[in-house]
Amino acid sequence: MVEIPHPRTVFEFDHGEAVERAFLSALDRGRLHHAWLLVGPEGVGKATFAYRAARRLLGASPTPALGLLGARPEDPVSRQIVAHAHPDLTVLQRESLDGKARRVIPVDEARGLPEFFAKSPASASYRVAIIDSADDLNANAANAVLKTLEEPPERGVVFLVSHAPGGLLPTIRSRCRRLRFTPPPVESGVAWLATRAVAEETDARRLLAMAHGAPGRAWRLSVTGALEADDEARALLASLPKTDDMAMSALAESFRHPAGGEKFDLFFNRLADKIHDRVIDAARQGGGRGLDAWVEVWEYVTALPRSVEAVNLDRADAFLSALGRLRAIA
Repeated sequence: MVEIPHPRTVFEFDHGEAVERAFLSALDRGRLHHAWLLVGPEGVGKATFAYRAARRLLGASPTPALGLLGARPEDPVSRQIVAHAHPDLTVLQRESLDGKARRVIPVDEARGLPEFFAKSPASASYRVAIIDSADDLNANAANAVLKTLEEPPERGVVFLVSHAPGGLLPTIRSRCRRLRFTPPPVESGVAWLATRAVAEETDARRLLAMAHGAPGRAWRLSVTGALEADDEARALLASLPKTDDMAMSALAESFRHPAGGEKFDLFFNRLADKIHDRVIDAARQGGGRGLDAWVEVWEYVTALPRSVEAVNLDRADAFLSALGRLRAIA
């Protein structure tokens, strides 16, 4: 499987001129805000920008060939960041240093921000924190971050990545300067995916549609089996109310495998999108019998992966339960 690079190791940034120009304008005018909220769909370069801005603030030499905030991978600052070794950078994220994904950003790490910013920069002009993403902060962790934002650190800058800023505390949003990131034109996204081995144009367009135009998200979907999951979800809905019992049992069992959690989430994401499209089409045609039931099953399917994770339900049993609901209303 192709491994998606972490944003700290990415040194190119297509279609980012507008947000980088806004950031540099504030920096050059001496009006750099202490907190930047980076908002937009997942996969449009928010975390990539955060690391690019961090390299600039931490003293990496500008490299115009790699964009307005470009820096060479060989620059000592770049090397330190890639190695998690820069003393003036701290990162809060769900993924731990050993690569394991956690459910949320631990509150203890969020509570460490005041101590981090209380120290003077060790080797740079600033101390920088990246929170990727702020959506992964639980209530206690969010309040811990808020305390840092309420007392702006001298020579300190915080970058908060958010795919859904409406879910953040209003007090966090109000203390940040917002930079909005948007997907590039579809043709640019197709071309970008082609350079990353998503060769078939039809596949690239399907993936971009699934990712709502976000190239980074489309690339991640391409290597996690999204096209196969999309085909399986389409086939299931097309076969209702009768389904192949053996095929459904095999699909259910595949969710019990060690890698079944990611496949389960991906399958239900695709299934929810297709049910949503069906509901929208029916509503545009005046509704009709059974529309309310389809809305209810869409809500159920959308929430199911999170419910399964929260209480550690058996994924195969959860799938068969959802299948029963779909058969009942088809």
